[in-house]
Amino acid sequence: QVHLVESGGGLVQAGGFLRLSCAASGRTFRSYIIGWFRQAPGKEREFVAAISRSGGSTYYADSVKGRFTISRDNAKNTVYLQMNSLKPEDTAVYYCAAQNVVVGIVPLFKSARAYDYWGQGTQVTVSS
Repeated sequence: QVHLVESGGGLVQAGGFLRLSCAASGRTFRSYIIGWFRQAPGKEREFVAAISRSGGSTYYADSVKGRFTISRDNAKNTVYLQMNSLKPEDTAVYYCAAQNVVVGIVPLFKSARAYDYWGQGTQVTVSS
């Protein structure tokens, strides 16, 4: 089991940047795929970015590709989401999530239903 805590959210002007962190407990952190999702008011939760266990593979939603970068430091049990060139439409609560990898089952990096553990979320607000 893993416990996730997000931080780094806040209010920023359009064009600005933020770096979100997802700190995890547990010695098995490196065995989990980590994803970032977001949910804006009145909208469904949507995929933002994900990273493989080693950090060698990353995945992004088309809406953030080229602006956001996901990375992980397994020695620190932390995943980061660097968000540049922020837009008002990026305003949402951002969640990190952990997906346990099961031998013989192909992981689904972009599906929220595939993730087993979730943090409490951090608010990101981008003003125009």
